[in-house]
Amino acid sequence: MISDTVSQHAEALLALGGLLIGFAFGAVVYRTNYCAMGSLSDIHNFGDYRRFRAWLLAAATALVGATALDAAGVVDLARSMYLAPSFNWVGHIVGGLIFGIGMVLAGGCPSRNLARAGGGDLRALMTLVVLGLVAFMTIAGVLAPARVVIERATSVALAGAPTQSLGDLLSAHAGVARGWAKAVVAALIAAAALAYCFADAKFRASPLHILSGVAVGLTVVAGWSLTGLAYDEMAARPTPPISLTYIRPVGDTLQWLALYTATPMPGFGVASVLGALLGAFAAALAMGRFRLATFADTDDTLRNLLGAALMGVGGVMALGCTVGQSVTGVSTLALGSFVTFAAIVAGGFLGLRLLERSIGA
Repeated sequence: MISDTVSQHAEALLALGGLLIGFAFGAVVYRTNYCAMGSLSDIHNFGDYRRFRAWLLAAATALVGATALDAAGVVDLARSMYLAPSFNWVGHIVGGLIFGIGMVLAGGCPSRNLARAGGGDLRALMTLVVLGLVAFMTIAGVLAPARVVIERATSVALAGAPTQSLGDLLSAHAGVARGWAKAVVAALIAAAALAYCFADAKFRASPLHILSGVAVGLTVVAGWSLTGLAYDEMAARPTPPISLTYIRPVGDTLQWLALYTATPMPGFGVASVLGALLGAFAAALAMGRFRLATFADTDDTLRNLLGAALMGVGGVMALGCTVGQSVTGVSTLALGSFVTFAAIVAGGFLGLRLLERSIGA
Protein backbone atom coordinates (compact mmCIF):
# COMPACT_ATOMS: atom_id res chain seq x y z
CA MET A 1 0.00 0.00 0.00
CA ILE A 2 1.06 3.58 -0.66
CA SER A 3 0.56 4.55 2.98
CA ASP A 4 2.86 1.73 4.15
CA THR A 5 5.57 2.77 1.69
CA VAL A 6 5.33 6.41 2.72
CA SER A 7 5.34 5.65 6.46
CA GLN A 8 8.40 3.41 6.07
CA HIS A 9 10.35 6.31 4.53
CA ALA A 10 8.43 9.07 6.26
CA GLU A 11 11.34 11.23 7.36
CA ALA A 12 12.91 11.55 3.92
CA LEU A 13 9.59 11.83 2.07
CA LEU A 14 8.27 14.51 4.43
CA ALA A 15 11.42 16.54 3.87
CA LEU A 16 11.37 16.11 0.08
CA GLY A 17 7.62 16.55 -0.18
CA GLY A 18 7.66 19.61 2.06
CA LEU A 19 10.37 21.13 -0.11
CA LEU A 20 8.44 20.50 -3.34
CA ILE A 21 5.08 21.64 -1.97
CA GLY A 22 6.70 24.73 -0.45
CA PHE A 23 8.46 25.42 -3.76
CA ALA A 24 5.14 25.33 -5.60
CA PHE A 25 3.54 27.57 -2.99
CA GLY A 26 6.33 30.15 -3.08
CA ALA A 27 6.37 30.25 -6.87
CA VAL A 28 2.58 30.68 -7.06
CA VAL A 29 2.53 33.43 -4.41
CA TYR A 30 5.30 35.36 -6.14
CA ARG A 31 4.06 34.82 -9.70
CA THR A 32 0.41 35.68 -9.02
CA ASN A 33 0.98 38.33 -6.33
CA TYR A 34 -1.27 36.35 -3.99
CA CYS A 35 -1.34 38.24 -0.69
CA ALA A 36 -3.84 38.20 2.16
CA MET A 37 -2.74 41.55 3.56
CA GLY A 38 -2.66 42.99 0.05
CA SER A 39 -6.24 41.86 -0.46
CA LEU A 40 -7.39 43.91 2.53
CA SER A 41 -5.35 46.87 1.31
CA ASP A 42 -7.02 46.57 -2.11
CA ILE A 43 -10.44 46.69 -0.47
CA HIS A 44 -9.52 49.56 1.85
CA ASN A 45 -7.86 51.73 -0.78
CA PHE A 46 -9.55 50.83 -4.07
CA GLY A 47 -12.68 48.81 -3.31
CA ASP A 48 -11.11 45.90 -5.23
CA TYR A 49 -12.16 42.50 -3.82
CA ARG A 50 -10.43 40.23 -6.34
CA ARG A 51 -7.45 39.22 -4.19
CA PHE A 52 -9.75 38.74 -1.19
CA ARG A 53 -11.90 36.42 -3.28
CA ALA A 54 -8.73 34.54 -4.29
CA TRP A 55 -8.02 34.06 -0.58
CA LEU A 56 -11.51 32.66 -0.03
CA LEU A 57 -11.17 30.48 -3.13
CA ALA A 58 -7.96 29.02 -1.69
CA ALA A 59 -9.78 28.20 1.55
CA ALA A 60 -12.72 26.63 -0.31
CA THR A 61 -10.40 24.56 -2.52
CA ALA A 62 -8.48 23.32 0.51
CA LEU A 63 -11.72 22.54 2.34
CA VAL A 64 -13.12 20.41 -0.49
CA GLY A 65 -9.81 18.58 -0.95
CA ALA A 66 -9.14 17.97 2.74
CA THR A 67 -12.70 16.74 3.32
CA ALA A 68 -12.35 14.27 0.45
CA LEU A 69 -8.99 13.04 1.77
CA ASP A 70 -10.45 12.59 5.25
CA ALA A 71 -13.45 10.66 3.91
CA ALA A 72 -11.13 8.44 1.85
CA GLY A 73 -8.98 7.66 4.88
CA VAL A 74 -5.87 9.31 3.43
CA VAL A 75 -5.61 11.69 6.39
CA ASP A 76 -7.32 11.73 9.76
CA LEU A 77 -7.97 15.43 10.29
CA ALA A 78 -9.14 14.76 13.85
CA ARG A 79 -5.48 14.19 14.76
CA SER A 80 -4.45 17.66 13.61
CA MET A 81 -3.67 20.46 16.07
CA TYR A 82 -6.70 22.44 14.90
CA LEU A 83 -9.34 20.02 16.14
CA ALA A 84 -8.78 20.03 19.88
CA PRO A 85 -11.99 19.44 21.87
CA SER A 86 -11.52 22.79 23.65
CA PHE A 87 -11.92 26.31 22.28
CA ASN A 88 -9.48 29.05 23.32
CA TRP A 89 -11.57 32.09 22.45
CA VAL A 90 -9.05 34.71 23.62
CA GLY A 91 -6.26 33.09 21.63
CA HIS A 92 -8.28 33.00 18.43
CA ILE A 93 -9.80 36.47 18.76
CA VAL A 94 -7.04 38.50 20.41
CA GLY A 95 -4.26 36.54 18.73
CA GLY A 96 -5.92 36.99 15.35
CA LEU A 97 -6.36 40.73 15.90
CA ILE A 98 -2.71 41.14 16.96
CA PHE A 99 -1.55 39.12 13.97
CA GLY A 100 -3.71 41.15 11.58
CA ILE A 101 -2.27 44.44 12.83
CA GLY A 102 1.25 43.01 12.67
CA MET A 103 0.97 41.82 9.08
CA VAL A 104 0.00 45.33 7.97
CA LEU A 105 2.96 46.92 9.77
CA ALA A 106 5.28 44.29 8.30
CA GLY A 107 3.99 44.76 4.77
CA GLY A 108 2.55 41.26 4.56
CA CYS A 109 1.93 38.00 6.39
CA PRO A 110 4.68 35.34 6.81
CA SER A 111 3.91 33.67 3.48
CA ARG A 112 4.10 37.00 1.65
CA ASN A 113 7.36 37.83 3.38
CA LEU A 114 8.76 34.45 2.32
CA ALA A 115 7.90 35.32 -1.29
CA ARG A 116 9.42 38.79 -0.95
CA ALA A 117 12.58 37.40 0.66
CA GLY A 118 12.94 34.90 -2.18
CA GLY A 119 12.75 37.85 -4.56
CA GLY A 120 15.67 39.58 -2.84
CA ASP A 121 13.92 41.73 -0.24
CA LEU A 122 16.22 41.84 2.80
CA ARG A 123 13.53 43.62 4.82
CA ALA A 124 11.32 40.57 4.48
CA LEU A 125 14.20 38.28 5.46
CA MET A 126 14.83 40.26 8.65
CA THR A 127 11.08 40.31 9.33
CA LEU A 128 11.02 36.50 9.15
CA VAL A 129 14.00 36.19 11.51
CA VAL A 130 12.34 38.42 14.13
CA LEU A 131 8.99 36.66 13.64
CA GLY A 132 10.61 33.26 14.20
CA LEU A 133 12.47 34.38 17.32
CA VAL A 134 9.40 35.99 18.89
CA ALA A 135 7.26 32.96 17.99
CA PHE A 136 9.67 30.70 19.86
CA MET A 137 9.72 33.14 22.79
CA THR A 138 5.93 32.82 22.89
CA ILE A 139 5.88 29.03 22.49
CA ALA A 140 8.50 28.09 25.07
CA GLY A 141 10.50 31.20 25.99
CA VAL A 142 10.05 34.23 28.22
CA LEU A 143 6.54 34.97 26.92
CA ALA A 144 5.32 31.39 27.26
CA PRO A 145 4.27 31.50 30.96
CA ALA A 146 1.90 34.43 30.33
CA ARG A 147 0.51 32.73 27.22
CA VAL A 148 -0.14 29.48 29.10
CA VAL A 149 -1.91 31.29 31.95
CA ILE A 150 -4.16 33.10 29.45
CA GLU A 151 -4.92 29.90 27.53
CA ARG A 152 -5.81 27.94 30.66
CA ALA A 153 -8.05 30.73 31.92
CA THR A 154 -9.94 31.22 28.66
CA SER A 155 -10.22 27.76 27.10
CA VAL A 156 -13.77 26.42 26.96
CA ALA A 157 -14.57 22.71 26.77
CA LEU A 158 -16.97 21.83 23.95
CA ALA A 159 -19.23 19.35 25.67
CA GLY A 160 -20.57 16.45 23.66
CA ALA A 161 -18.33 16.77 20.60
CA PRO A 162 -15.07 14.84 20.14
CA THR A 163 -13.46 17.80 18.34
CA GLN A 164 -14.23 21.43 17.55
CA SER A 165 -15.00 20.58 13.93
CA LEU A 166 -18.23 22.27 12.83
CA GLY A 167 -19.27 18.88 11.48
CA ASP A 168 -18.73 17.19 14.85
CA LEU A 169 -20.59 19.99 16.64
CA LEU A 170 -23.55 19.56 14.25
CA SER A 171 -23.45 15.80 14.72
CA ALA A 172 -23.36 16.08 18.52
CA HIS A 173 -26.19 18.58 18.83
CA ALA A 174 -28.45 17.66 15.90
CA GLY A 175 -28.14 13.90 15.95
CA VAL A 176 -26.74 13.70 12.42
CA ALA A 177 -24.28 10.93 11.57
CA ARG A 178 -20.73 12.25 12.00
CA GLY A 179 -19.54 11.51 8.46
CA TRP A 180 -22.62 13.02 6.86
CA ALA A 181 -22.49 16.07 9.13
CA LYS A 182 -18.92 16.89 8.12
CA ALA A 183 -19.68 16.38 4.42
CA VAL A 184 -22.81 18.55 4.54
CA VAL A 185 -21.16 21.40 6.46
CA ALA A 186 -18.11 21.34 4.18
CA ALA A 187 -20.31 21.34 1.06
CA LEU A 188 -22.43 24.26 2.30
CA ILE A 189 -19.45 26.40 3.29
CA ALA A 190 -17.55 25.63 0.09
CA ALA A 191 -20.62 26.34 -2.04
CA ALA A 192 -21.23 29.66 -0.29
CA ALA A 193 -17.58 30.69 -0.73
CA LEU A 194 -17.53 29.71 -4.40
CA ALA A 195 -20.82 31.51 -5.05
CA TYR A 196 -19.44 34.67 -3.43
CA CYS A 197 -16.19 34.46 -5.39
CA PHE A 198 -17.67 33.86 -8.82
CA ALA A 199 -20.63 36.19 -8.41
CA ASP A 200 -18.22 39.02 -9.16
CA ALA A 201 -17.71 39.68 -12.87
CA LYS A 202 -14.29 41.24 -12.34
CA PHE A 203 -13.09 38.14 -10.52
CA ARG A 204 -14.49 35.81 -13.19
CA ALA A 205 -12.63 37.85 -15.80
CA SER A 206 -9.31 37.54 -13.98
CA PRO A 207 -7.70 34.12 -14.64
CA LEU A 208 -4.64 35.09 -12.59
CA HIS A 209 -6.67 35.57 -9.40
CA ILE A 210 -8.62 32.37 -9.99
CA LEU A 211 -5.39 30.46 -10.62
CA SER A 212 -3.77 31.85 -7.48
CA GLY A 213 -6.67 30.79 -5.24
CA VAL A 214 -6.98 27.30 -6.69
CA ALA A 215 -3.22 26.70 -6.72
CA VAL A 216 -2.69 27.83 -3.11
CA GLY A 217 -5.60 25.64 -2.02
CA LEU A 218 -4.17 22.63 -3.86
CA THR A 219 -0.77 23.02 -2.19
CA VAL A 220 -2.54 22.77 1.16
CA VAL A 221 -4.38 19.64 -0.02
CA ALA A 222 -1.04 18.16 -1.12
CA GLY A 223 0.39 18.85 2.34
CA TRP A 224 -2.49 17.04 4.04
CA SER A 225 -2.13 14.10 1.67
CA LEU A 226 1.59 13.70 2.31
CA THR A 227 1.54 14.09 6.08
CA GLY A 228 -1.60 11.99 6.36
CA LEU A 229 0.00 9.08 4.49
CA ALA A 230 3.22 9.46 6.51
CA TYR A 231 1.45 9.35 9.88
CA ASP A 232 2.46 6.31 11.94
CA GLU A 233 0.59 5.88 15.20
CA MET A 234 3.03 3.11 16.19
CA ALA A 235 6.03 5.45 16.06
CA ALA A 236 7.78 6.38 19.30
CA ARG A 237 6.62 9.99 18.83
CA PRO A 238 3.89 10.12 16.18
CA THR A 239 3.87 13.39 14.22
CA PRO A 240 0.30 14.64 13.76
CA PRO A 241 -0.73 15.39 10.17
CA ILE A 242 -0.31 19.02 9.17
CA SER A 243 -0.17 21.14 6.05
CA LEU A 244 1.17 24.57 5.18
CA THR A 245 1.51 27.06 8.03
CA TYR A 246 4.21 29.65 8.55
CA ILE A 247 4.45 30.72 12.20
CA ARG A 248 6.19 27.96 14.16
CA PRO A 249 7.88 26.51 11.05
CA VAL A 250 9.76 29.81 10.57
CA GLY A 251 11.09 29.49 14.11
CA ASP A 252 11.82 25.80 13.54
CA THR A 253 13.81 26.76 10.46
CA LEU A 254 16.04 29.08 12.49
CA GLN A 255 16.56 26.28 15.01
CA TRP A 256 17.34 23.76 12.25
CA LEU A 257 19.92 26.09 10.72
CA ALA A 258 21.58 26.46 14.11
CA LEU A 259 21.44 22.74 15.03
CA TYR A 260 21.82 21.12 11.62
CA THR A 261 24.46 18.59 12.70
CA ALA A 262 22.14 17.29 15.43
CA THR A 263 19.10 16.95 13.14
CA PRO A 264 20.27 16.96 9.51
CA MET A 265 16.89 15.95 8.06
CA PRO A 266 14.40 18.85 8.19
CA GLY A 267 10.79 18.17 9.05
CA PHE A 268 7.86 18.99 6.77
CA GLY A 269 7.43 22.51 8.18
CA VAL A 270 11.07 23.51 7.85
CA ALA A 271 11.28 21.99 4.37
CA SER A 272 8.16 23.90 3.29
CA VAL A 273 9.72 27.19 4.49
CA LEU A 274 12.91 26.53 2.55
CA GLY A 275 10.88 25.41 -0.45
CA ALA A 276 8.79 28.61 -0.42
CA LEU A 277 11.97 30.71 -0.44
CA LEU A 278 13.40 28.70 -3.33
CA GLY A 279 10.12 28.76 -5.27
CA ALA A 280 9.85 32.53 -4.98
CA PHE A 281 13.52 32.89 -5.90
CA ALA A 282 13.01 30.78 -9.03
CA ALA A 283 9.89 32.74 -9.99
CA ALA A 284 11.67 36.07 -9.46
CA LEU A 285 14.56 34.97 -11.68
CA ALA A 286 12.21 33.65 -14.37
CA MET A 287 10.31 36.95 -14.38
CA GLY A 288 13.48 39.06 -14.32
CA ARG A 289 12.38 40.68 -11.07
CA PHE A 290 15.02 39.55 -8.58
CA ARG A 291 16.31 42.69 -6.88
CA LEU A 292 18.04 43.28 -3.57
CA ALA A 293 16.12 45.75 -1.40
CA THR A 294 16.41 46.97 2.16
CA PHE A 295 14.71 49.28 4.67
CA ALA A 296 13.96 52.80 3.47
CA ASP A 297 14.72 54.52 6.79
CA THR A 298 14.57 54.13 10.56
CA ASP A 299 10.77 54.41 10.68
CA ASP A 300 10.43 51.71 8.04
CA THR A 301 12.77 49.45 10.02
CA LEU A 302 10.93 49.92 13.31
CA ARG A 303 7.52 49.47 11.69
CA ASN A 304 8.49 46.20 9.99
CA LEU A 305 10.20 44.73 13.05
CA LEU A 306 7.27 45.68 15.31
CA GLY A 307 4.94 44.03 12.84
CA ALA A 308 7.09 40.90 12.83
CA ALA A 309 7.00 40.73 16.63
CA LEU A 310 3.23 41.17 16.69
CA MET A 311 2.80 38.39 14.11
CA GLY A 312 5.02 36.11 16.18
CA VAL A 313 2.97 36.62 19.34
CA GLY A 314 -0.44 36.75 17.66
CA GLY A 315 0.25 33.82 15.36
CA VAL A 316 1.22 31.54 18.25
CA MET A 317 -1.79 32.60 20.32
CA ALA A 318 -4.12 31.99 17.36
CA LEU A 319 -2.36 28.77 16.26
CA GLY A 320 -1.61 30.05 12.78
CA CYS A 321 -1.52 32.72 10.13
CA THR A 322 -3.34 33.70 6.93
CA VAL A 323 -2.37 30.33 5.49
CA GLY A 324 -2.05 28.19 8.62
CA GLN A 325 -5.47 29.11 10.00
CA SER A 326 -7.40 30.84 7.23
CA VAL A 327 -6.72 28.13 4.63
CA THR A 328 -5.19 25.03 6.27
CA GLY A 329 -7.17 25.34 9.50
CA VAL A 330 -10.43 26.19 7.72
CA SER A 331 -9.99 23.05 5.62
CA THR A 332 -10.46 20.99 8.83
CA LEU A 333 -13.73 22.81 9.66
CA ALA A 334 -12.23 23.87 13.00
CA LEU A 335 -14.37 26.46 14.78
CA GLY A 336 -11.23 28.27 15.97
CA SER A 337 -9.96 28.63 12.42
CA PHE A 338 -13.08 30.46 11.25
CA VAL A 339 -12.95 32.77 14.27
CA THR A 340 -9.24 33.44 13.69
CA PHE A 341 -9.89 34.15 10.00
CA ALA A 342 -12.45 36.81 10.94
CA ALA A 343 -10.17 38.26 13.63
CA ILE A 344 -7.21 38.50 11.22
CA VAL A 345 -9.38 40.36 8.71
CA ALA A 346 -10.63 42.73 11.42
CA GLY A 347 -7.08 43.25 12.70
CA GLY A 348 -5.87 43.90 9.17
CA PHE A 349 -8.40 46.66 8.57
CA LEU A 350 -7.60 48.14 11.98
CA GLY A 351 -3.91 48.03 11.13
CA LEU A 352 -4.51 49.81 7.84
CA ARG A 353 -6.31 52.63 9.63
CA LEU A 354 -3.56 52.89 12.25
CA LEU A 355 -0.92 52.96 9.51
CA GLU A 356 -2.74 55.75 7.68
CA ARG A 357 -2.87 57.82 10.86
CA SER A 358 0.80 57.27 11.68
CA ILE A 359 1.92 58.22 8.17
CA GLY A 360 -0.37 61.26 8.09
CA ALA A 361 0.71 62.48 11.53
